[in-house]
Parts: sequence; structure tokens; C-alpha cells
Amino acid sequence: MYLKITSAKKIILSIIITCSASIAAFCQDIVEPGSKAIVFTQEGVSSPNDESVATFTPDGKTAYIAVGQTICFSKNVDGKWTKPTVASFSGKWKDWDPAFSPDGKRLIFVSNRPADTAANQSKPQKSHHLWYVDHLTGDTWSKPKHLGAPVNLDGFNDYGPSVSSSGTICFCSRGRDGNKGMGGYYTKWLGDHYDNPKLLSLNGNNEIYDPFIAPDERYIIFVSNGELYISYRNGTGWSQGQKLGPQVNNGSGNSDPYVSPDGKMLYYSQDHAPGILMIPVNIPTSSN
Repeated sequence: MYLKITSAKKIILSIIITCSASIAAFCQDIVEPGSKAIVFTQEGVSSPNDESVATFTPDGKTAYIAVGQTICFSKNVDGKWTKPTVASFSGKWKDWDPAFSPDGKRLIFVSNRPADTAANQSKPQKSHHLWYVDHLTGDTWSKPKHLGAPVNLDGFNDYGPSVSSSGTICFCSRGRDGNKGMGGYYTKWLGDHYDNPKLLSLNGNNEIYDPFIAPDERYIIFVSNGELYISYRNGTGWSQGQKLGPQVNNGSGNSDPYVSPDGKMLYYSQDHAPGILMIPVNIPTSSN
């Protein structure tokens, strides 16, 4: 009997140690040790301070960037990024926060342009809503389309979109659905429409900004209290966020996180930084 109990205890202890090690490995800081953030620069741009968001085509060779409140694109030619050119759908209204779908066929962004149903098409709408364009050919895109309800609601602003391979959209909005402050939301694509957005509770009662969802939805990187966090998929929801290391959270306000298509580089903005920052990351592929 003693031997059986001891063996059972050893098995249980072994399982606990193994699980603890797996959890510890999964929860380690994703920022590469000893790495340092550098500025993502393009040719002919001496002061990229107006650049705040970057999103890349699946091959990583074209970047769409928010330059002030205009969306531009830059191409990697012979290892150098070209001077940004205004995107075919931008330049007239206030447009920013571009976000590619993982397949590169759609780009979602924030705009104050008038909706198709607006009575006056010459004036911007008061709310900043989510819009999208579909890729046509080369550097040309379809006419921008308003996402509509239940994603966009009259009287509420939406910011910081990202989209997964299944079509789930994450974004942030203030005071929506009776929730106080800025909250992160996600809404699933149901085949012919989007579901009612659900609140993301990733950092207690603290506000959530700019939630970036991974293509396979296994993690979300977000901003809370000016710092970057990562939350991992946990069943039908996500775990409480884990703060990233001092290489990125150094006391300056952070925003606009985005992970490159190959999963190896984190891009983000920071108060008083001379442009969009980039730093290598190593994100676990699973919790097992």
C-alpha cells in the first residue's frame, strides 16, 4: 500500500512539475533578451514622427502606414523601404489605423469619411468608424465600405482594429454598451454578418487599447495604462494579460502593437519616439 501511494504521489508530482514548467515557458517574456527597439524607417523620410501604425502584406514586402491621418504605403526594394506613397483610397478624409487581414486581401482602417447613407457627402461624420477596402490589383483597392452595425454604432468612436484569419475583428471603443472608459472588443464573422461585439477583459478593470489579435487567435497583444501586454487563448476566452519586459515598457506611453506576418517582429508606437519602433519577439506556438 505504501509503495502504491508513493508511486501515485510521484506520478502526480511529475505531472505538476511538467505542467508548471510548460506554463512558465509559455508565460515567459516574448521580447528577445538583450534586444533593443529601433526605428522602422523609409527612404526620403528624415523625421518619421507622424508615423504611428504599420501593417504588412503576407510576404512582408509592402507596408501600409498611418502618416498623420493619411494612409500611405512603402515597398521593400533591394532591402530598403521606399518613400511612402498615399494609398489609392486615402488622402481626402482623416484615415489611420490600417490593419491587413492575414491573407492580404482586405485592409481595415479608421476614418471619419461620410457613410453612404449620410445626407451630406461633402462633410466628415462626427464619429470615427471602421471601414474596409478589398484588394483589386497591384496597389489599387476597392471603394471603401463602412462596416456598419453592430460593429459601428452612431455616436461611438472605434479605433485600433486588427483581424484574424477567420474574420474576427478586435478594436477598442470608449463608453460603449454602458462600459466605462476605453474597452477592447472582439466580434466574430458569422458567415454573412458580424456578431455583437463582446468586451475583452484582459487586465482587470483597467482600460484596453489597440488589441492586436494573432491570425490564429492564440494571443492578443494590447495596451493598458500605456504599457504593452500579451494575453493567450484560454478555451473560449483569453488569459489575463502579462506585461512585456522593460525593453518596450520603459515608462513611455506605448500604443499600436502589431506583429509581423512571420511572427518574429513586434511593431509599436511610443510617446516622443522618432517613429514606429520595431523589436524582435519570440512568441510560443502553443501552451502544451
